[in-house]
Amino acid sequence: MQKPFKIPQSVLVVIHTPALDVLLINRADAANFWQSVTGAKDREDESFTETAIREVAEETGIACAGGTLRDWGLENVYDIYPRWQHRYAPGITRNTEHVFGLTVPAGTPVTLNPREHTAYQWLPYRQAADACFSPSNAEAILMLPEFIA
Repeated sequence: MQKPFKIPQSVLVVIHTPALDVLLINRADAANFWQSVTGAKDREDESFTETAIREVAEETGIACAGGTLRDWGLENVYDIYPRWQHRYAPGITRNTEHVFGLTVPAGTPVTLNPREHTAYQWLPYRQAADACFSPSNAEAILMLPEFIA
């Protein structure tokens, strides 16, 4: 049975501490591909907030209730990388990514989903941006100080 095509609407969640240390996770299907939490909607009517909460829990084991989730009101529209194009319906070439920040206490435990990610690291935000594979992810991390209350 073929998996359903991915919905080209996703979230990017920059998880960080109050001191601006950022959590990066390394993809299992791409060597040295460090990123923040990302993921597509499971259903068309799933809100971006619901998607963010679900993806953070699935990928890191972190419950958003233990931190402060903020919708940054930003969206990135980008071409889907050719290596992942097959996951989308024919003719779908672009994805819209909605950006969130999640503030968590320093020392928050991380439990990776081994099918999706192989390692994690906490880095000061500028170093985290430099380590990201995705330019839109790096740009979001560099904007982090603007979204701290």
